Amino acid sequence: MRTSVLRRLRTVVSPRSLRSQLLSRSLFILAILLILIGGLQYILMINFLYKNQVESMGAQILQFPREMLEQMELYPYHPAGPANPNDQANSTSPINPVNPGGSDSNASSGKGKRGPFLFLPDTSLAIIKEDGGFLNRSKQSGLPAPQLSSEQYESIRDNLKEERPDQYRIVKDDNGNEQLIVFRPLSGPGGWNDIVQLGVLAAPLKSVALRQLFIFICLAILALLGGLMLYLPVLKRTLKPLDQMVRTVEEINAGNLDHRFPASLGQTEMDRLAASFNGMLERLESSFKSEREAKEQMRRFIADASHELRTPLTSIHGFLEVLLRGAAERPDQLYPALNSMLGESKRMKKLVEDLLMLAKLDRTPVVQRSDVLLDALISEMEPHLRILAGERTVSFHLEPQLHAMCDSDKIKQVVLNLFHNAVQHTDPASGMVRVILSSQNKHAVIAVEDNGAGIAGEHLPHIFERFYRSDTSRARKHGGFGLGLSITQSILSAHGGEIRVKSRYGQGSTFEVSLPSL
Repeated sequence: MRTSVLRRLRTVVSPRSLRSQLLSRSLFILAILLILIGGLQYILMINFLYKNQVESMGAQILQFPREMLEQMELYPYHPAGPANPNDQANSTSPINPVNPGGSDSNASSGKGKRGPFLFLPDTSLAIIKEDGGFLNRSKQSGLPAPQLSSEQYESIRDNLKEERPDQYRIVKDDNGNEQLIVFRPLSGPGGWNDIVQLGVLAAPLKSVALRQLFIFICLAILALLGGLMLYLPVLKRTLKPLDQMVRTVEEINAGNLDHRFPASLGQTEMDRLAASFNGMLERLESSFKSEREAKEQMRRFIADASHELRTPLTSIHGFLEVLLRGAAERPDQLYPALNSMLGESKRMKKLVEDLLMLAKLDRTPVVQRSDVLLDALISEMEPHLRILAGERTVSFHLEPQLHAMCDSDKIKQVVLNLFHNAVQHTDPASGMVRVILSSQNKHAVIAVEDNGAGIAGEHLPHIFERFYRSDTSRARKHGGFGLGLSITQSILSAHGGEIRVKSRYGQGSTFEVSLPSL
């Protein structure tokens, strides 16, 4: 019991077991699908965030007046006041968009000119002029604006002219930070050749996408673990019919081949496998049964052949002893003994010839066929058959011009065996034998009828077996060995024909031989 449990446990956890392979491959495929879904989700999420940021930045650019963007000068913002006391008058507001092109008292005194101030933390701003000039407007208050090549700016300018404003790039600035930059044309007359470039850090957007990806990975791992816990009992239940089949196969051996698998196990593949196993078991059972029958027939054949040979050998041995005791010098004892020995030797010769013929027919059932006129063949045998019948009534009913492809000598032997069998089982005085030749369904049928004792029903299935005799005493009296019908059946099988028997006990028998006709 313990060994069986260990074997089953080893089968379940073995990497070569069907259950382990199904489980591992299913989880592997599910993991691959989750990885693909996670990667696709990350790409879609980062693109969605980029596009939303681009739309927001585009709306932000539209809020900047063109004059302010062109004339403003950016400088550090000092909340406590300007560093130069002389600039006290200009430090009232960090942004002066009211008079971006005018002059103040400092301007009239020649102490410097300052444009509007725009404070843009974590943002880069630049203007790309029509002549290719690059104006960095966030050098002191925000991020350094990355500068692209002139060919890239020309391509962007062409796209903007074609009213495709959703242009953005992911580039690195001078500090090595990735920025998401967008491009918009300057509004106002003649402003389509100047471009505003606005950029923000891409790291916060990627951080949001990565955080979503991390959440998805955690959920996917939990889903895999939950799937593993749920899949194990489902897989066990699914493979239960296969386990039942394995146990049934282990219980089957040569002694109980009558076991069969259920016809329906609830699964198409298992049902097909069960049907295949059932067919194999039927073939094995039939094969073992045929082998047992063949061994039994061989045992009976050897016993019968030994018995048949022992009888004449015993007779010959007895007569030889009689002769050795002095009967050879007495003519009245010598000649009867010699005649008896001659008869027994003929019986042995006939038995050996029949056995050799059966062995030859079993080994190489090939016959020399030719076009034979069957009615002429039987008519040629008629005198011999009438002599063999003695005082019995014999009649012939032959259909003329009936041809068949066969060996004439073998067919003569078939007719002779059947006629001799009929003579043996009919009364010598009142017996009646009829030989009929007819055509039925493109076959030539030779029937031999008699009014003898008939054959009992329990003997009919065995009359074509070798050495089988339904009436042992009469067969021995007339010198039969029980091989005539076996030889007849073998000859007909070699010709592609068959033999049938109809008999009623006490009313006679009819043997019908069927041969393909021309």
